[in-house]
Amino acid sequence: MTTKSNGAKTLFGLSIALLLGGCSLAPTYHAPAVALKADQWQDSLWKPAQAGDALPRQAWWQVYNDPVLDALQAKIDQSSPTLAIALARFDQANAFANGVQSGLFPSVDGGANASNNRQSDNRPLRGSNQPNVYKANTIGLGARYELDFWGRVRNLVQAGQAEAQASAADVETVRLSLHAQLADYYLNLRGTDAKITLLNTTIAAYQRALELTQRRHAGGVASGLDVARAQTQFSSVKAQLADIASKRAVLEHAIASLIGEPAMQFQLAVASEQLSVPEIPTAIPSTLLQRRPDISAAERRTAAANATIGVARAAYFPDFTLGAAVGYQNTGKGELLSSPNSFWSLGPSVVFNLFDAGKRDADVARAKAAFEASSAQYRATVLTAFQQVDDALSELHYAQRGEIEQAAAVKSAQTTLNLSLNRYREGAVNYLDVVTAQAAALSAQTYALDLHTQQLRYSVELIRALGGGWQADQAPTTPNSTFAQK
Repeated sequence: MTTKSNGAKTLFGLSIALLLGGCSLAPTYHAPAVALKADQWQDSLWKPAQAGDALPRQAWWQVYNDPVLDALQAKIDQSSPTLAIALARFDQANAFANGVQSGLFPSVDGGANASNNRQSDNRPLRGSNQPNVYKANTIGLGARYELDFWGRVRNLVQAGQAEAQASAADVETVRLSLHAQLADYYLNLRGTDAKITLLNTTIAAYQRALELTQRRHAGGVASGLDVARAQTQFSSVKAQLADIASKRAVLEHAIASLIGEPAMQFQLAVASEQLSVPEIPTAIPSTLLQRRPDISAAERRTAAANATIGVARAAYFPDFTLGAAVGYQNTGKGELLSSPNSFWSLGPSVVFNLFDAGKRDADVARAKAAFEASSAQYRATVLTAFQQVDDALSELHYAQRGEIEQAAAVKSAQTTLNLSLNRYREGAVNYLDVVTAQAAALSAQTYALDLHTQQLRYSVELIRALGGGWQADQAPTTPNSTFAQK
């Protein structure tokens, strides 16, 4: 018994030594190269961040200092069905990674069998003293372990881990997109609120102007044409208010859907205060690679594709398996679990495919093509990221310049309106001059509000393009890493 035990230990030790010395047939992995030169970007838009510059991790929307927005954003993680779908897909990828990781360990099966059997009278080589009917009872354990000489299992594990990490980054991409979409809807709604406030103020002013023309008409100073023009202006602005209210309702419904609430049960009060456009630290172009979860996901899928090449190449070599079995067997006579009824076996097996009509060549070619596609997708994702950041920077930059110029236009238009009203009261001009000045002033004020709202929305696009407050080290590094909603 000792000799058998020593032999088993020797064989097991040899297999472990061979396993540890096994090779990997996957190419050495390097992330696809993307040429980055900061001085090739817009010189006035990209700039190094100052020490301490950073968006708040996850809760980047706090830069807008709006408690209502903060409360709405908190509901995304709690109730968004879109985010729940992404999290479920991550759980699937994580479970798959854990499943392939089990291939690094032996599999053990247990079984039992009890049967009554009759053998044929004419069975070849049947002995004359064998009974026609007999029982066969068996109980035992079997183990199987693939000796991973060529790295097939290890590359499967690496591919599974990389896919799980990519799926985790996908969750963050969806999360970022949802939070950014909510912020965009909300800031757009607040811009609409500012227009509603402006229109209500304008309606009050136009009503006073209408009453002025009516008094002058009653006194025989103004014509009915002046009254009609004033009434037209007054009614037209009221119609604009109704249109703006309709658009606000649509934005309100969109926000409700994002946070997982029925639209008919959701309502946000109109806010009159305007939000300030925050300063967004942009850092330098190269740091973007660590701040975009979609870039991280693309890189991890490239790593998974690289490991899959090793899996395909391993098929050219034989599969070595170490098998073992132990148990008890008898013919139904006597106690089954006794020493005379015991059996065991231990030994390796090897399988080598001699001919497959080019299947392995095709599998390797397919794996290489998948790696090239993943590499190209990674480069495309990086270039798209830089484009999105540069677009958002440009839009924000020129909207800021436009707002400064428009502020001067608003001031001039208001001065013109005040002068025209004063001259109308004095009888120096007819009401057409007032109408023209009113229209110009309202148009200038509306456009100024639009430019401010655009800046707020462009700032959201910039934050989204920069990856929010996400960092590459937030992605799990192994399939067993804890990944919870933040």
